[in-house]
Amino acid sequence: MLIPTEPIWIDEDAQLADLCQRWRQQAAIAVDTEFMRTDTFYPIAGLIQIGDGKGCYLIDPLAIKDFEPLRQLMLDTHVTKVLHACSEDLEVFQRLLDLVPEPLFDTQLAAAFAGYGFSLGYAGLVKATLNTEIPKAETRSDWLARPLSAAQLKYAALDVAHMLVVYGKLLQSLKANGRLEWVRADCAELVVNARRHDDFSRTYHKVGLAWKLRPQELMVLRELCIWREIEARDSNVPRNRLAKETALWEMARKQPRDRGQLQKIADLPSRSLNDHADQLLDIIAQSAAAPESEWPPRLPFPLSLDEGPLLKQLKKTAREIAEGLDVPVEALVRKKDYEFLVRSARRGEFELPERLTGWRKPLLGEPLLAAAREYIRLHPSGSVASESSDSETSE
Repeated sequence: MLIPTEPIWIDEDAQLADLCQRWRQQAAIAVDTEFMRTDTFYPIAGLIQIGDGKGCYLIDPLAIKDFEPLRQLMLDTHVTKVLHACSEDLEVFQRLLDLVPEPLFDTQLAAAFAGYGFSLGYAGLVKATLNTEIPKAETRSDWLARPLSAAQLKYAALDVAHMLVVYGKLLQSLKANGRLEWVRADCAELVVNARRHDDFSRTYHKVGLAWKLRPQELMVLRELCIWREIEARDSNVPRNRLAKETALWEMARKQPRDRGQLQKIADLPSRSLNDHADQLLDIIAQSAAAPESEWPPRLPFPLSLDEGPLLKQLKKTAREIAEGLDVPVEALVRKKDYEFLVRSARRGEFELPERLTGWRKPLLGEPLLAAAREYIRLHPSGSVASESSDSETSE
């Protein structure tokens, strides 16, 4: 099969409109993006690539003025948008077009269920499915430069040139092993998650060692995290340019009251000290003085040594199921899912995390619940630590 790989440059609105109309007659198109995000919070689109099996089209977002035809294409539910490891691409489309392409098919996700391994890169997938080598030398190029070099154009074109053929092979494998609906469900979940509005009030949950803080300190951390999220977006700068998580944690713990104390906080950039010192001190003072009724509860402590055997049993059960299915266990269950199950066992509730519902429930969710119940039945006392004993040993 002769696969066209020559780049076709698109920088005029009329060209793009004609192509989008044509692409809307297809069942699927290959999509990729190139962007820059060195000094900004949001990705800046440098290129949008589309492959339709007949050509590799490189759309210049710096020249196009009317994106409406492209918006309509990305929202057309009759056209599957095929991408690889699409999370950052989705951010590009949200920033540039204010949408999440739908429906989408992530070839990295599909590859795991088709027997090609977990988290396989695009070049590796093309090699595995088509025995074709594609170069990756331009991965860190400046995609906002104009004109782009011949090497950049070739690289960008190759990122979509083979994708529809790979997509066809993955579809064939997934239909044969009965897992196409699994992949479609997980891809639909990617769309739903990408469309969710960020809940800044829960950002502090992701801060390392936040579990060590008491409720009053967590109140300060929560407000500092909210400030960083809003300020990073409003100023369009990376979060760490304002303050690293370690600095937010230390401010919550030490609660500095003046600039002198604030200057002693590690990992707080001098620019933030110069531009935001008064604001940070106000946030710390006000949130530290908030009434106890507004304090958030303590975060769960790390799993204790006593809970290790149950965690190990759950991982063993999941691994055996994954091996029986010939699927990477990482594609089925995540670390936080195991922890959720162990914590539910601690409470005696034996609940499933959201990810282990849906199509995963009969295959994995219910066997893991059964394994947890059986473990507790065989170890009725001393097998699962209480929250209070966790707290005492973790201080």
